Amino acid sequence: MRLLLTDSGITNASIHDALVDLLGKPVAESSALVVPTALHAQKGGAVLAARAISGDLAPMAQLGWKSLGVLELTALPSIGEELWVPMVREADVLLVEGGDPMFLCHWMRESGLADLFPTLDNMVYVGLSAGSMVMTPRIGEDFVRWSPPGGGDRTLGVVDFAIFPHVDSPGMATNTMAHAEKWAATMPMRAYAIDSETAIKVTDGDVEVISEGNWRLLNP
Repeated sequence: MRLLLTDSGITNASIHDALVDLLGKPVAESSALVVPTALHAQKGGAVLAARAISGDLAPMAQLGWKSLGVLELTALPSIGEELWVPMVREADVLLVEGGDPMFLCHWMRESGLADLFPTLDNMVYVGLSAGSMVMTPRIGEDFVRWSPPGGGDRTLGVVDFAIFPHVDSPGMATNTMAHAEKWAATMPMRAYAIDSETAIKVTDGDVEVISEGNWRLLNP
């Protein structure tokens, strides 16, 4: 599985080019599944999920895909795998929306989607905010809002670095680079602080930062 871990989706030409490179073909020839699950664990989640799917909330779902489906993780444990696993395997890309990273992590595990990841060799995974953070080993206590059974801040650990998103984002007073440095000091692994114009591309373990904005590598 190839990863494009973004702060705010496909926000500029450089990130779009990185997406096309990972797909190996144009967006218009690619099938996508959008995962809105993380949005449900915050106020107004149902409305935010609708906006994400319509493309009004962030530039992910409405990029001109050949086809687009919705994969709601909370529904998957109550239906047979034969109804959703083939659909995931056939898709070119998963578009995993933001929201609450621990809620998303819980349902990725409970649904069985996380167990599929090692077998999805041809899949491109595009994360937005929480959708990116969930792929790291930990998010740090600062970002824990919804608490999973057993507590903690551990996430899936698909990559070996942490992510601090939304650097200097309007309306997020604590998401400064200075705050990111304090957060990184509590983390046992290297971390990337990124803004809305930045993404992290991961291919076969190789990590490349794609940015038209502001970012920083923070070592433990």
